[in-house]
Amino acid sequence: MPLVLHNARIVLENEVIHGSVHIENGMIAEVSHDPQFSLDGVPGEDMGADYLLPGLVELHTDQVESHYQPRPKRFWDPIQAVIAHDAQMAASGMTTVLDAMRIGSGPGENLISGNARTLVNAVINAAEAGLLRADHYVHLRCEVATPDVVDVFDEVGGHERVRMVSLMDHTPGQRQYADMEAFRTYMVGKHNMTEMQFGEHVSEMRHLSATFSENNRRRMVGRAHDRGITIAAHDDATQAHIDESTAAGVRISEFPTTILAAHAARAAGQLIVMGAPNIVRGGSHSGNVAASDLLRLGLLDILSSDYVPSSPLHAVFLLFSRGDITLPQGAALVSGNPARAAGLEDRGVIAPGKRADVVRVQTYEGTATAQHPLGSSLPIVRGVWCEGKRVA
Repeated sequence: MPLVLHNARIVLENEVIHGSVHIENGMIAEVSHDPQFSLDGVPGEDMGADYLLPGLVELHTDQVESHYQPRPKRFWDPIQAVIAHDAQMAASGMTTVLDAMRIGSGPGENLISGNARTLVNAVINAAEAGLLRADHYVHLRCEVATPDVVDVFDEVGGHERVRMVSLMDHTPGQRQYADMEAFRTYMVGKHNMTEMQFGEHVSEMRHLSATFSENNRRRMVGRAHDRGITIAAHDDATQAHIDESTAAGVRISEFPTTILAAHAARAAGQLIVMGAPNIVRGGSHSGNVAASDLLRLGLLDILSSDYVPSSPLHAVFLLFSRGDITLPQGAALVSGNPARAAGLEDRGVIAPGKRADVVRVQTYEGTATAQHPLGSSLPIVRGVWCEGKRVA
């Protein structure tokens, strides 16, 4: 059904206008500078001068796993888990989601690959049955320092909804966990390890990395190229890491841990992804480079929710309230650039001929705090449309 969303502050690629959006057949038919634009016989909805942004495109969220396993060793129905996850993502303004599911079982993680098989199938089945609000695809987080990662990819990686793989190596002492004390804090806190158990865990992870990482990385790159799947690197820290990524045909650098690596990734033509929680919290939980530092250096292209679904919109409006970015620049970080990175050229901006994926946002002006002395604009999602259909 045709629809006009009028009286909106519309965030376009290069400006914000007070106008209206005409939607027809799931596509944006017209963007008008007239806030009271109307068409005979076409229903209209007053946006109350709220912002209208392009629907967010999420490249890396691992939250579906927590819905499937809400407690240690306690599992939920996988389709219901995906539906609950989808509702949370849509309510956070996301109209396209690449669900990042880990494959590859490491020490003490014998259920990981079994979970991946179940969840990949659940996402695909729920999406194709029309059960979901947002448009979902699969991003496989491939832990190369494990014995079964390639075998699992061969089982689940052939579906057309698998659009991205990221190559990860979480062996302590390098990349994300170059700081061993940060890794110790994470493992002891999350898994209640004793010092002896921690030492044994580190030794086993290093052994697995030495045994499997190089060969698995090479095999995964070959499979991704054969199937036309976008490849991302994960936690690159050094020039050598970027050189390795470049040789592998990597297009996306996820969460580089140092400024050096980010500079090298940009020089190699890779799009740089950082976690929006890094912006909101004011730094990395692992002690690595702050996303805001990369933004100031012009080395940040995409924000992902990572482990907090609401964080991309929160980060955009926080940065906007501080004067660090304009709203069109913010929309590019969470919509336009990730759509381009995933090869989804039909969305990510509000423009005629694009999918009618839009999100209505009202702002609540927060008071000044020690962390945010100028206050901050908190985004409140008031409505979400996916292909012109109201989904949240």
